[in-house]
This record gives sequence, C-alpha cells and structure tokens, in this order.
Amino acid sequence: MEAKTLQIITNELYKYGKLIKEDEVKEVVELCQKANRIFIAGAGRSGFCARGFANRMMHLGFTVYFVGETTTPSIQEGDLLIVGSGSGTTASLVSDCKKAKAQKAIIATLTICPEAPIGEMADAIITIPGATQKNAEHTNDVVTEQPGGNLFEQLSWLIYDSIVMDLMPILGETEDTMFKRHANME
Repeated sequence: MEAKTLQIITNELYKYGKLIKEDEVKEVVELCQKANRIFIAGAGRSGFCARGFANRMMHLGFTVYFVGETTTPSIQEGDLLIVGSGSGTTASLVSDCKKAKAQKAIIATLTICPEAPIGEMADAIITIPGATQKNAEHTNDVVTEQPGGNLFEQLSWLIYDSIVMDLMPILGETEDTMFKRHANME
C-alpha cells in the first residue's frame, strides 16, 4: 500500500516545482560564482533549509557563512547575501538585507512574495509557489494540503540542491572532491 500523505506532498512538489523559472535559478548560480564570499540567511524552518545549503556550498569550496553564527564576519562590497524568506517580511531578515545593501553587497532571495520588502531590496529573486499566513495578501494562487510554509520550505531545499548541482560541473567539482571538505570531526 502506498503512503498516501507522502504522495500528496510529492505530487505538490512536482506540480509547483515545474513553475520555478530556470533563468531565476541560473542568475543566482552566476552571482555565486562572482561573489567574494557568500552569506546565507533564513529564519525558522526556512533557516534549516538555508543551513543545509550553506553546508553544501562549503563542500563546493566557497567561503560561506550562515548569518547569525558567532564566527560570521561583517558583510562587504563584493559579497553575496542569499536570503530564504517565504513572506519576505521577517524583521530580522529585512534588517540583514538593509545592512547588506548599506555595504553594497549583492542580495538574492528565495521567496513567495517578490514584492515584499526583501524582494524589493534583492538584486536577484527566485519566486517560489507557496502559501504563507505571514503575508497572506501577497500569497500566489497555490492550493496545498500541507500546513504552514511546508511547500515553500521543501521547494527551497530542492532549489538549493539544484544550485549546488548546477555549480558542480562549472567548478569542476565531483562528489569525491566535495567529500574531501566534509566534516571529519562529528
């Protein structure tokens, strides 16, 4: 017997994943290549997805920091801030974007609401279909059976993974070369 709830989720991912624009993803891939350093931010469950992405970007050999960690330095001109925020209104992330802009850093975001404050400051936007109660008036016409921002978070994770996969051949990286950077003190 198939896992019916899991089928609901994977069907939604398939349906709405097809709406992600390839050119938006490629623009972020290009920004990653040009950046001096990459800063990644997200709050709540979106932050968990962003942390996984930061880890993979380190495996690719980038100098990468997750915003808010004690070892994260100041952002500067030539750096890239990638923000995952479904609503685009999370106060701490809006503040991070304002600080990055003041330093002339580049900002990219994954969001449901490109017209929200974070999207307005972003140089590149990956618009993700989803639903969020935090910014319901800007939520696109997505019907999901999942609670909260699940669909956004799941698609974010997959988009982050697709960025890594797009970067691998560009950088000449393989699973073996990436594994050499994998944590060995776990």
